[in-house]
Amino acid sequence: MPTAKETTKKKAAPRAKKVKAAGEIPHLRIRVRAYEHKILDASLKQIMDTAARYDVEVHGPVPLPTEIKKYTVNRASFIDKNSREQFEMRVHKRLIDIINPNPKVIEALTNMSLPSGVNIDVKMM
Repeated sequence: MPTAKETTKKKAAPRAKKVKAAGEIPHLRIRVRAYEHKILDASLKQIMDTAARYDVEVHGPVPLPTEIKKYTVNRASFIDKNSREQFEMRVHKRLIDIINPNPKVIEALTNMSLPSGVNIDVKMM
């Protein structure tokens, strides 16, 4: 029979929070997603031009893996079970880092109008 010491579980140590180093430079991380790569590339060019207008250092665009969702459906509802159609949706993704952004750049990026179908996630790192 196990003793009382063996049956008690150790508590997990609390996770350490990420602390910014004193010399770390702030940057914006922009993830752009779209279904069509041509619209995505046009949006990226617009973002890069806006950043270049304010003389800010930009890293990217870095292509991220394309997310592919595949769907298989029956062509007919009853008799043709073996006849199926396959569809897929591709989500193209890119990443841009803007190093040491100033408030004018952030304001210009928030006021920028992009085509519909382009999704942007902005994080301050």
